[in-house]
Amino acid sequence: MSTLAAARADNFYYPPEWTPEQGSLNKFQGQHPLRERAKKMGDGILVIRFEMPFHVWCGGCKSMIAKGVRFNAEKKHIGNYLSTKIWSFKMRAACCQHEIEIHTDPKNCDYVVVSGGERKTVEYVAEDAGTTELPSKEEREQLLDPLVRLEHGGRDRKRAAAAAPNLAAVKAAADTKHADPFRLNRMLRSQLRERKKRVAEEEAEARSRGLGIRLLPPSQADAAAAAAAPFAQRFSHNRAEKRAAIRTASIFTPPAAPAATPAAAGSAAAGSSSHKRHKRECTQQLIVTHSSSSGSRSKSSSRSSGAERKSDLARRAELLAKKRRIDVQGVLAVTRGQL
Repeated sequence: MSTLAAARADNFYYPPEWTPEQGSLNKFQGQHPLRERAKKMGDGILVIRFEMPFHVWCGGCKSMIAKGVRFNAEKKHIGNYLSTKIWSFKMRAACCQHEIEIHTDPKNCDYVVVSGGERKTVEYVAEDAGTTELPSKEEREQLLDPLVRLEHGGRDRKRAAAAAPNLAAVKAAADTKHADPFRLNRMLRSQLRERKKRVAEEEAEARSRGLGIRLLPPSQADAAAAAAAPFAQRFSHNRAEKRAAIRTASIFTPPAAPAATPAAAGSAAAGSSSHKRHKRECTQQLIVTHSSSSGSRSKSSSRSSGAERKSDLARRAELLAKKRRIDVQGVLAVTRGQL
């Protein structure tokens, strides 16, 4: 033991006042070996860890308690079936603290929900579940009759004779498949090696791209979706608009003016609206001119003449000068309206 606390937790610590004549430590300390689990041993109740044997509907909140959920249950002996004891388990649901009581049923080798809940009934078809349907209790009782058992045996023999060819084919296929274990082992190991190699290549490609996960192999659907994405066209359009706006922006900044009268404010608003309209028209014309000039410049790199380039530059200079005049006139109109 590393510490005194660990020794006391494991009940290996003997206090100085203890003597061997006083018996065990539990007897010396006046407690049961099971501690809190045996606090109701006087009433025949022991607290155990109980696992739900099937799905149960809670009687308090109508929620489902799944099979396998564990509870601290009070275990008590309540009777006998022949020489087998019948046990009662009482527990409280975690959802609503509703008390549920379950008894063992030795006669049917099952559990019975006595109070506080209801067993969930699960119905299925044996063929869909891929299982064999067992005979019911009535059918088992009827088989005790010799005539019924003889008739039942005849039906079983006919069914076995009808299924014999299928069983023989299945057995032959299984024997052929597993006749050479070495070949099967070699095929399996080959598939595993190919899979490991593919996974290593995908991980290496992901690391080269700075990703922490493996990517799926490329497909035609992904390529079509990537080609249809309009990211590049939209980006080029936005870039052209922003550059055109920068080129046509005014170098003058209108001064902050004091509050004006309603008439002056109206005239100023009219002047600013007309100024904005002229500015917008000029900007659009400059964008069209710039796009046409860039397109013509790319197409006529080998055949354009010097006169055309000079005329293009002159037209652009004229538009810029007109734009500056419009900005100055707008500032003057706003200033006059405020004065």
